[in-house]
Amino acid sequence: MKRILVIGASRGIGLEVTRQALERGFTVRAMARSADKIALDSERLEPVPGDATDPADLRPALEGVDAVILALGVPKNLDFITKPVALFSTATQALLPLMSAAGVRRLLAVTGFGAGESSERLSLAERLPFRAVMGRAYDDKTRQEELIKASDLDWTIVRPGILTNGPHTGRYKVLTEKADWRNGIISRADVADFLLNALEADSHVGAAPVLVR
Repeated sequence: MKRILVIGASRGIGLEVTRQALERGFTVRAMARSADKIALDSERLEPVPGDATDPADLRPALEGVDAVILALGVPKNLDFITKPVALFSTATQALLPLMSAAGVRRLLAVTGFGAGESSERLSLAERLPFRAVMGRAYDDKTRQEELIKASDLDWTIVRPGILTNGPHTGRYKVLTEKADWRNGIISRADVADFLLNALEADSHVGAAPVLVR
């Protein structure tokens, strides 16, 4: 597997995936609205400015890729706290049929601890502040997960805990059993490490593990 499409590649986990994938020898098609500002220098980097919710932008970005890593983050402003959020589900709804049509079967998508059934593992002390701050975004991440699980793709959903800008350590826990799911911290760089490991090993297909340090 040599060429991947990273959606949300200009910052956060997507940028870390792009950086580490280039180090591992991948060709990376890096899609983001500000893709032309990605400060990485490699002949195997293909910046693709585009809107992740627009099929007209997604369709050509999928041409010739072997897999997709979907790593959209919440907006930098705080609108997601007070306004409806639909970015994650809208982008996913646009992407899935285009992947099927293009014959691209492997999808790794980042949501977060608190999305889907992992919300049941939030402690009582976590639940109220989490809902107040992240509730709208994570309701949409839950819709995103439902769309992915209903697809016929070879999907992996990745649910990191609280994200930090810490270093790439390679030392973190991959919690696959619901009884073990818990919140915790993990660096964006280590989430990227897991995504690329799962892609290279073709592991965790049809699974939605929680990642914490």
